[in-house]
Amino acid sequence: MKTPTIKTTHDAFLKAACDELGYDEITFELLLTASREMRIELPLRKDDGSVVVYNGYRIQHHNARGPYKGGLRFHPSINAEESRGLACLMTLKTALVDIPLGGAKGGIDCDPLTLSPRELETLTRKFVQKIHREIGPSLDIPAPDVGTNAQIMAWIQDEYSKIYGYSPAVVTGKPLATGGSQGREDATGLGVSIVMEEFAKHLDESLLDKTVAIQGFGNVGKFAALALADKGMRIIGLSDVRGAITNSHGFDIQQVVQHVNKAGTVAGMEHAEPIDGAALLELDCDYLIPAALGGVIHKENVERVRARVVVEAANGPVTHAAEEVLTNRGVYVLPDILVNAGGVTVSYYEWVQNLQHMSWDLDAVRDRLRETLVTASQRVLSEVTSSQCSLRKAAYRIATERVKDALFTAGF
Repeated sequence: MKTPTIKTTHDAFLKAACDELGYDEITFELLLTASREMRIELPLRKDDGSVVVYNGYRIQHHNARGPYKGGLRFHPSINAEESRGLACLMTLKTALVDIPLGGAKGGIDCDPLTLSPRELETLTRKFVQKIHREIGPSLDIPAPDVGTNAQIMAWIQDEYSKIYGYSPAVVTGKPLATGGSQGREDATGLGVSIVMEEFAKHLDESLLDKTVAIQGFGNVGKFAALALADKGMRIIGLSDVRGAITNSHGFDIQQVVQHVNKAGTVAGMEHAEPIDGAALLELDCDYLIPAALGGVIHKENVERVRARVVVEAANGPVTHAAEEVLTNRGVYVLPDILVNAGGVTVSYYEWVQNLQHMSWDLDAVRDRLRETLVTASQRVLSEVTSSQCSLRKAAYRIATERVKDALFTAGF
């Protein structure tokens, strides 16, 4: 049998886990290969009368443990190959935190910042019109990702409900007014802080006064910064697509949020030294949190990374080759399938609330989130201790074994 081609960082990590667990090539192929792939054409008449044809994608990876679950990304770089890797990652992520969902990913290769509100809504609704038969509360439940938000989820829910009747459980990450969950907006960033706190306990130390640099001050980076500042960490570096800043004494994150709300960027913040965006990854700090796009730490810049711990708040920010270098240097890498699982965990809670036609208060959501992530973190850290392996290997072993057991028990 021909060995499946390893095309992404996630593929390489999965292959390593399968090898360590003693799985054969057929099992690896079954775990790697998506169940269904869709590519659709989306013609859009722009406000100026011109017509642009966009491509839409939805990759449904595995549903042996529950319905497909994963974000929709509106970004020019989205394509089938990237979506495959991210869909596989979602399957492993839901398995690691042990919630009954599978994995999927997709989106549209557009830049939402260049679209008017009417154009963006029209494009979103066209996407639903093309794939409505392939999504649903018991089949595939999309969610926000890069370039999408609660408003876009509300449009998806509304368009789907025109066909099937009121269906809040078809998507998660919705506004509260249309059935969203308390605590969903800050869930991923808050989850980052919960996992970091458990890791610090594992090292028998505190996060208090530890330094941290965060690449990306979007939804994940902002709420992670707020949560970590509450724990007494010094956020000494921040960046977004328009600039990067540093302050060795640490930023008042509430003031940064106010500045960003007015200026639209961290750039220009008072009492901040502007730096090149790439230089943020090279700041001397205890914790480095890439919270933007994937592949930002790679073989060309990994030797310049000076953090003691890299925390993958984004999906796949550290390449396979770069992680080997970091591990050999004694740098810890907290893996994405654990670190940023807070978002999909609260998405699961939202889905459950929608199915039961009830709502939980914020304290209930956060208590359940903490319980789930603490349990998953302790399971990973226990595997690290017992097997003397990296955090990545421990997380992937646990998740891969759970997916494989479900797949084979169900009968493939």
